[in-house]
Amino acid sequence: MTTSDEAWFDDAAGPLIRPYTVTGGRTRSENVGLDLLTLVVALTSVADAATMPPEYARVVRLCQQPLSVAEVAAYLELPLPIVKVLLADLIEQGHVIFRSATSVSAAPDERILQAVLDGIRRL
Repeated sequence: MTTSDEAWFDDAAGPLIRPYTVTGGRTRSENVGLDLLTLVVALTSVADAATMPPEYARVVRLCQQPLSVAEVAAYLELPLPIVKVLLADLIEQGHVIFRSATSVSAAPDERILQAVLDGIRRL
């Protein structure tokens, strides 16, 4: 059989569980539209997260302060589709809330900003 000192084994490689097994093979969250800039924050405390599956508990611990979806994926070192599924599950269960980033079309008009700047200069 195999021994623990075989060359293929590397402690630094991390867990040997494929990320997609964490989500049961799901790669899309159907009910929640999350993009890279969407901000997420946990409603559940770290203590209450201790009873959750480990992957979900990690997300809740990490999201005690608002983070973007991209930041969560980077900190967890998991592929973005997996993190979106985990976050969507937590959102649907009421453990995490989210706020979509402001779209470019919702940004103030450049003419309005210039008028405000001109008004400030006249003061």
